[in-house]
Amino acid sequence: MEYIDVLWKCQSSENPYRLVSELGDDRFELRKLEFFADGTVDAAGGDRETERTMLGVAAVPPLSEINMDEQFEGANITRDVFEALWLKYVR
Repeated sequence: MEYIDVLWKCQSSENPYRLVSELGDDRFELRKLEFFADGTVDAAGGDRETERTMLGVAAVPPLSEINMDEQFEGANITRDVFEALWLKYVR
């Protein structure tokens, strides 16, 4: 498992500005939180998704590749940090 926290430096209120993901060994998302400028946080994982937030259909590239794009700034986080965020925002 890998846990990542990625800032998306976009100016669109329709897109999330932060994506926090739990990745399986195949780099596909298992669970994800998306943070929006309006203060909402949407989640996807298992049988949970929203109109705006669902799990990706492709493997997530390595952080080194994500960070090559200037509009993204990503870092690894621990499982504990991910779980704390998940428990805080998913009801």
